[in-house]
Amino acid sequence: MAHDNDDARTEAVTRLRRIEGQIRGLQRMIEEGQDCDAVLTQLMAARAALDSVGLFIVRPYLDECLRGTGDPRLRERLQRVIELFLRYGLSGVAGERSTGDGCGTGGCD
Repeated sequence: MAHDNDDARTEAVTRLRRIEGQIRGLQRMIEEGQDCDAVLTQLMAARAALDSVGLFIVRPYLDECLRGTGDPRLRERLQRVIELFLRYGLSGVAGERSTGDGCGTGGCD
């Protein structure tokens, strides 16, 4: 992490361990043959949790970068743009989250 805050590191690791448990649960669901909807629901929850950790980690760095911005309205607008970018731009694949069919880009078997 870009900042040296033991509490923040502990929180990030705690969140990642929770996600690790979600991933193990997903593995079990697939091994047990759970239905597509249930697996995808849990998969999306894990992805959202990862995005949240990413935002948690990068937020202090962004705050530091914006600290020199004198206009509070500009700072607020920049923070909003950054949050939107992080929220919708982390997957790295355009349209990946908005296929609309509930089964992702690969479809359901």
